[in-house]
Amino acid sequence: MSSALKNNLQDAMKAAMKGGDKERLGVIRLIMSALKQVEVDERIELDDTRIIDIMDKMLKQRRESISQFDKAGRDDLARIERAEIKIIQTFLPKALSDDEIEAIIKAAISQTGAESIKDMGKVMGLVRPQVVGRGDVGEISGKIKAILSA
Repeated sequence: MSSALKNNLQDAMKAAMKGGDKERLGVIRLIMSALKQVEVDERIELDDTRIIDIMDKMLKQRRESISQFDKAGRDDLARIERAEIKIIQTFLPKALSDDEIEAIIKAAISQTGAESIKDMGKVMGLVRPQVVGRGDVGEISGKIKAILSA
């Protein structure tokens, strides 16, 4: 286990067990299970970057579930998903501010010479690795579209 993030998750899992925090423990076990699944399927040892990608995907799934639960009027289920998001985010790098995100987007646009929405892929290719796990990639994609459409 060479990953610092994975070690952090293991320590948090032990602390949650000792402290009797069943909700936190359940979410950490979900994360660990997702990581183990990828390691077994791909026969690899995950690094922090890949772990962040996996947890970012878990956040995205929960945001989509919240959207569906809100539409269906299932506030009880949406509340559970929101609580899980908060726990997962505690293991991710600090979220970027709107100003930081905008600076990353503008730098990527100038670096790629993007002029229209057709260049969206080039810009996203540079922006995504810098923001994954530190912001909602879907939201950031919308900001890029808005800037390129203007």
